[in-house]
Amino acid sequence: MFLRLEWKSFTRSASFTTNLALKIILGIIAAFYSLMILLLGIAAYYAFAEEKIQPLQGVNQFLIYWWLFDLVFRYFLQKAPVMWVKPFLALPISKRKITHYLLRKSAFSFFNIYPAFFFLPFSVAMVYNGYSILNVLAWHVAIFAIIYCNNYINLLANNKERFLIGAIGVLAVLVGLDYFHIFSITLYSRTFFGALYLYPWFALAFIALLVFLYRFNFNHYFKALYLDDAVQVKTTVAGNNDYSWLNKYGLMGTFLKNDIRLILRNKRSKNTLIISIFFLFYGLLIMTNEMYENSIFWLIFIGVFVPGGFLFTFGGFVPSWDSAYYPLMMSQNIRYKEYLTSKWWLIVVATAFSMLVTVFYWFIEPRYYYAILAGGIYNIGINAYIVLLSGAYVKTPIDLTTGKKPFGDKSSFNVQSILLTIPKILLPIAVFYGFHQLGGETVGFLGLAAFGLLGLVFRNYFFTLIEKVYKQEKYSTIQAYKQKG
Repeated sequence: MFLRLEWKSFTRSASFTTNLALKIILGIIAAFYSLMILLLGIAAYYAFAEEKIQPLQGVNQFLIYWWLFDLVFRYFLQKAPVMWVKPFLALPISKRKITHYLLRKSAFSFFNIYPAFFFLPFSVAMVYNGYSILNVLAWHVAIFAIIYCNNYINLLANNKERFLIGAIGVLAVLVGLDYFHIFSITLYSRTFFGALYLYPWFALAFIALLVFLYRFNFNHYFKALYLDDAVQVKTTVAGNNDYSWLNKYGLMGTFLKNDIRLILRNKRSKNTLIISIFFLFYGLLIMTNEMYENSIFWLIFIGVFVPGGFLFTFGGFVPSWDSAYYPLMMSQNIRYKEYLTSKWWLIVVATAFSMLVTVFYWFIEPRYYYAILAGGIYNIGINAYIVLLSGAYVKTPIDLTTGKKPFGDKSSFNVQSILLTIPKILLPIAVFYGFHQLGGETVGFLGLAAFGLLGLVFRNYFFTLIEKVYKQEKYSTIQAYKQKG
């Protein structure tokens, strides 16, 4: 019954065509990555064997990193099993049935399926090369029990920033200690996961843990599945900061005050702020890898990506942040230019601050900090306009009373917004490459920064074009924000 109702909700949606196109695109992407993982699973056994490493031990020693990474990966991208349940709570439908359906629905998530493309061919290769069938089967079952344990741990930790920070912190510390040869967790990981093969009965412990987590999730969601809890919105006392110093900026100052309060008071917007902080350290992952050392692509990718965390996470969902009162706001005598300018200034200040605090890159490798400076100026002068323009096509409301994923729901994206994300990365790389061919790396940095400064000079022209697009999309955006379920 629930599947039939969800199918009707999908096909009768106002954005059915867009959602269908998106599902096709996501399906193609998922198929591509599944194929890559499948090839990796087939090649992994023989790659370890060629290096004179026992394949099972080689995989086991890195499983601890995979387990932590999978938790973090799920937190960012895996959606909780949601359904518009309020209408059902007033009907004679068992809440146990609803809860079981939601939890079982999560079992068919892509995040639970993709590991099979690696572990299944790897297990077949082990059996083919003489490993015990019973022991391999026990190891394989235990690994998939761990995968589904991750699934239900993610449901419990959903929207809990402390879990996210803790998992990323542990992962970063372990990688750092291993990289500097201070402590290697891989030795203990190899022994622990190797026990799953040596002692097949050990797999029963993970199966028992999976059953426990399922029951714990069931009790947690079942207790919360009441009409009063579903309808009532939890409120907290907000701070009394009035940000009166912004009054001198008129209507734009009013919008800025609303945005600052929105960011500081709501879990969803706080998540984007946390994510943008992690963007600042992303370059360290690439800088420590020698294979990317002479790559122009990754050099400029760092330059654009590191200072652009707030631009991509917060700016990418303008005006969805204001979806709760957007129809009311559009009924007032408000010019789009002041509204968009306030968002732009917020992005500019955050980008400039990111450029300032990432000065530690200069002490590690100056050329990367020069890339960040050039990329940051480009973000302010060009990418900020592209982000605001793409926001006109992101027509999914954001519920600020919940802490959904910081990158939004899958319906937050459509074909037009996806196409507009391409120039945010590829265009600055093309600009840098062109100037780099003319006079080297320094000329490339100067050319990229010059493009950003040129964008600032023609700011009014760009805002006029963006304002025109927002006016064209105004009524379709209002209609999309009013759609529920």
